[in-house]
Amino acid sequence: MRWTDVPIHFIDFEGSIASGILEYGVVTLHGGMVVETETRLCRATGKVRSEDEAVHGISADAVAKKALFADEFARFATLRASGPLAAHYAQAENSLIKSVWPYPRVSPDFSRIDRGSSIADWGPWIDTGRIYAELFPQLKTGKLAELVEIFGVQAELDALAKEHCPKERRMYHAALYDALAAALLLVALGRRPEFARMTVPWLLQASIANPAKRAALQQDELF
Repeated sequence: MRWTDVPIHFIDFEGSIASGILEYGVVTLHGGMVVETETRLCRATGKVRSEDEAVHGISADAVAKKALFADEFARFATLRASGPLAAHYAQAENSLIKSVWPYPRVSPDFSRIDRGSSIADWGPWIDTGRIYAELFPQLKTGKLAELVEIFGVQAELDALAKEHCPKERRMYHAALYDALAAALLLVALGRRPEFARMTVPWLLQASIANPAKRAALQQDELF
């Protein structure tokens, strides 16, 4: 299954385990294009630390009357059932979503999709941070903003942000903006001739840092 054949849902959260998820952004890629986006602020479930607010710009007062992120289970479970979730350094997003809902509904295991396998897990995730580190080990940075600049998609990101992001959230450390940035890194990879035929299982394999877990996926024919 090529990466363009299935929806891939890029997720970004702002917040922490302590404060809860304060903002989410979702970008769905299909056919190598952004086809849908969603974002909103969410009420805090704990203390919003001043040092965190300085990064993401979201105060406790700004979200005091918003609905809780926990209300969104149906949305995120449906996303997971339709395609793999993705993020830039996905461990943070995986930890945050599991802090609210440990498991989704039983969903396809896209690492072994040709076998019709299912799994009750938010992962495996497509992780652009891990993928770029694996494919371009010469890079001295894995930071989202710096990769966007290096691989030439900043102007495209700004254009998409103008179309999809709230005016006051068109910046890094805003959930939908970061999700768009990560999605464009995957698009940029797919535009390169050597990766034009990449598959979803291959992306999931390249996203795994643990050698034993990666070896378990290498039994599949990925290309």
